[in-house]
Amino acid sequence: MIDPLLTALVVFVLAAFIGFEVINKVPPTLHTPLMSGSNAISGIAIIGAVLVTVGGNINWVNALGFVAIVLATINVVGGFMVTDRMLQMFRKKKASS
Repeated sequence: MIDPLLTALVVFVLAAFIGFEVINKVPPTLHTPLMSGSNAISGIAIIGAVLVTVGGNINWVNALGFVAIVLATINVVGGFMVTDRMLQMFRKKKASS
């Protein structure tokens, strides 16, 4: 029988590798517009981390869930800040009188 921890570790390593390769192939001019899409994904990660943390009966599961919540929240807030800054570049400046 395959150990569930080993399966989870393999999935994590593959996801990290594939994510790194996909991001490296995106041209720099598209990084900021894609940030809005990644905010939605991070929002889903926050919901998943909350569900895992609440349902976890093991202390280290709760600790990892809390770390996941914090990191995903930082990612969402940072993404919205970058997106807002990008959108400010396209707003018309008010004429000074």
